[in-house]
Amino acid sequence: MRARCPRSRGLAAFGHARIRLLALCLALALAAASAASDPFPGLPENGVIFGAYEDFGETEDGVTLEAIERFEKLVGKSPAIVASSSYWGEQTFPAKNLALIARHGAVPLIFWSPWDKPYEQSKGPDRFALTEILAGKWDAYIDAWADGAKAFGRPFFVSFCNEMNGDWFPWSGWFYGAKAGGNEVFKRAWRHVVDRVRARGAHNILWVFHVNAYPGVNDEWNVMAAYYPGPDYVDWLGLSVYGKQFRNQGNWAEFRPLLEWPYEEISALDPAKPIMLAEFGVGDFPKSGDKAKWIRDAFRTIPEFPRIRAAVFWHERWQNEDGSFSNLRANSSPAALRAFREGVGDPRWIGLPQKIAQ
Repeated sequence: MRARCPRSRGLAAFGHARIRLLALCLALALAAASAASDPFPGLPENGVIFGAYEDFGETEDGVTLEAIERFEKLVGKSPAIVASSSYWGEQTFPAKNLALIARHGAVPLIFWSPWDKPYEQSKGPDRFALTEILAGKWDAYIDAWADGAKAFGRPFFVSFCNEMNGDWFPWSGWFYGAKAGGNEVFKRAWRHVVDRVRARGAHNILWVFHVNAYPGVNDEWNVMAAYYPGPDYVDWLGLSVYGKQFRNQGNWAEFRPLLEWPYEEISALDPAKPIMLAEFGVGDFPKSGDKAKWIRDAFRTIPEFPRIRAAVFWHERWQNEDGSFSNLRANSSPAALRAFREGVGDPRWIGLPQKIAQ
């Protein structure tokens, strides 16, 4: 509705009224923008958005409707967030994956990783090194990716350079000088990428600052806060919380202790930003611990942490170099699947509203 000018008032009064009107319009515009960027308006206070990565292949980007529907029928609930990856080595924007996920009614979460083939961990920087990004070598690719994001139009999550406090991915601070400034290189690269993407008009991205719950190197330079690029560059805070993943990894750890102090550490980065468990899961090693109990505890415990508004289960199985298997799938055993279905069936876990075949 167009505001009217009170003719009987003097210029000063008119000026104040105009300022108030402009302030009101700005407030309404900001509120509208905020609502547009929130993919889950009206989420109950104790509700947690259920998400999943559903074993989409070696490059984590083989998204298919069949795989999504198989997982839904398996666990009895449709994830409202579907995760997949976009590796820089592919030099593409995942337009088809985002469109498929959106048509299904879910919100995409993309792990956008400056990583080159053959995607081997613990090898250090490759041609997509953070220093090369900062030098502008990959600006054209970043711009093209941003254009694809803008064209998609809908809100979606991007976890850029996840788990940078580890020592396994090529963007880890460990590979850029460690305590001599590796975290500073990371922060500059993060801001460079986000600035370029936003400059192209891709304001529909929700940026997830995604750290591992436990650092690869336990030192002061490697704490979560050392990598935080600032509140203007982050929309959600993200955590990876895993139990035992490998046969020779060490002792079994229960879920709650794995979450407690990392939750406190990441909460301290910002007093208001929502938190996502951008990855959580555990392998199946019956001689070490009870996976069904771990899953049951996770689904019961996560809603007790009020800042956590979404959690993405990592449903994958892979073979390791020593011939062993890491089976993090929800159905790695009948007991694990029963625990999963019971846990995600709790009404506090919010999936898509459609009915899933039981």
